[in-house]
Amino acid sequence: MGVIYSVVAFFQKGGMFMYPILLVFAVGISIAAERWFQLTRTRSQNRKVWSQVEPALVKGEFEKARNMVDKDKSTISQMLSMGLARQGAVRRREDIEIAMEESMMEIIPQLEKRTQYVGLLSNIATLLGLLGTIMGLIEAFTAVANANPAEKADLLSASISVAMNTTAFGLMVAIPLLLIHAKLTSTTGHIVDSLEMASVKALNSISNFTKRQSSTD
Repeated sequence: MGVIYSVVAFFQKGGMFMYPILLVFAVGISIAAERWFQLTRTRSQNRKVWSQVEPALVKGEFEKARNMVDKDKSTISQMLSMGLARQGAVRRREDIEIAMEESMMEIIPQLEKRTQYVGLLSNIATLLGLLGTIMGLIEAFTAVANANPAEKADLLSASISVAMNTTAFGLMVAIPLLLIHAKLTSTTGHIVDSLEMASVKALNSISNFTKRQSSTD
């Protein structure tokens, strides 16, 4: 209970700027939680689909692979579906590669959406904390201007101590949000890398099968 009272007292002493910083934290955490859930689910779905589709691609069972990805809504299925559709029509590696790259250009913004807001909110929290401190200092110096000279030092030090609470709270919000933003960005990068790897493997499987067919013919 003592810790709770200390936190409440700290929050109350910070003044009005503590509330917008708290709001920024709540919004940032909400966005981060939603993004983390979506990215984790996307990564899990992609791994599951790829583990099923890759054997079919290696064996040259492209019709089977097409049916598998057409029934699925994961990001890797969207990409492979574009490539396999071209494979059935034209069979040229360049056309298949362009189709999958085009699909990647649509997928990447979906993976990255709203993640940048977490980093932005981290910066806003820091700036709000600094602004709160500056406003608090202005009020402090104004308050002691007409005070008894013997009391000025004590009043000023107490006011400055309270004013610094907003900076401290701003940093307490900004640092976790910044770390979360870095983690979300890293996870998104890993997903994009895995999609690119799957794209290359799919292209190689299609090319190798086409070469085997040509040599047999």
